Amino acid sequence: MSSPLPLWQRYQKQLDALHTAPLNFDLERRHEYTEASGWHIDEYEAELPPELPGHPVPGGSWEIGRRMMQEYKFPDPTIITGIYYPDRPLAERVMLLKARFLFLTFYFGVKVGSVTDEVRETEKGAARIWGFNYQTLQGHFERGQMDFEIWKWLESGKVTFRIHAFSQPGEISNLIYRLGFKLFGRPVQRRFARRALERMQQLVQEALKAAARHEPAAPVEATTPQPASADSQAEEKMAEIDEKSKVTK
Repeated sequence: MSSPLPLWQRYQKQLDALHTAPLNFDLERRHEYTEASGWHIDEYEAELPPELPGHPVPGGSWEIGRRMMQEYKFPDPTIITGIYYPDRPLAERVMLLKARFLFLTFYFGVKVGSVTDEVRETEKGAARIWGFNYQTLQGHFERGQMDFEIWKWLESGKVTFRIHAFSQPGEISNLIYRLGFKLFGRPVQRRFARRALERMQQLVQEALKAAARHEPAAPVEATTPQPASADSQAEEKMAEIDEKSKVTK
């Protein structure tokens, strides 16, 4: 029996059509998209197992989280599945989102607007940040942008996964779908974000545990001074997160 085709091959026609689809909102008016003008502004954050201070550790939380983001593995597949060409650069990616709600399945198009990879100075010190955003295309039930970022504070070693979004309902011609989205769209939107944080925590912890069972820990560069308590603090924090996910909005 032949194996089923990967999703990107099964939905190739729909993916190709997204490359010419326009956004369903005006990006140049982004400064107008506030809660006062009827837009939802959301901020979510989840703490991941910390690393030693300094730049991201090879095979550590930050690198694992970045990989999960790049491969779009962090969304809960019972809510959203992202379908895209795996051999194309992230900065040029369009995605067909397969969304599930109750017994219904919907398909929406989004495109990556930009990719972030920088060290940024903040009030808490310097942070290494990697991430991307995607923007909604014509036909989406919502309009707006969602940003996904993984942060590491270089001084403390703290690592977090962040989601920022601005959105509002799009134009829905089908009366039943419009009513359903008005009633359930916002709760589903929040559930997607919270489950994405929880799933990212789970995926990173599982990857770190698997690496610890089969591979030696990555050596710390001799040029980077580390406090003697850093390893034990990281282990204690990881155990704490493992027992009870710390998710904040």
